[in-house]
Amino acid sequence: MIIYVRDWLIRGKYILFFLVLTSILYHMMLFVTEWIKPVEKYKEPVGGSVKVFQNHTKLTDQGPMGERLKLFYWLGE
Repeated sequence: MIIYVRDWLIRGKYILFFLVLTSILYHMMLFVTEWIKPVEKYKEPVGGSVKVFQNHTKLTDQGPMGERLKLFYWLGE
């Protein structure tokens, strides 16, 4: 079995080229993600909007567990 150094250098060049392009694509995707991400996604709504989610509701206020499970399967939420 003969190992040619020139062939391995060519393969190494392509592997290095692939890694550099992958790194560039990764950093571009990070930049786009930061660019489109909202600044404060949990802030209070402004204007005429109404916040409909309340953290302090109790589980017993929503009915028995079986009814909640049926509602979950029916609505798919």
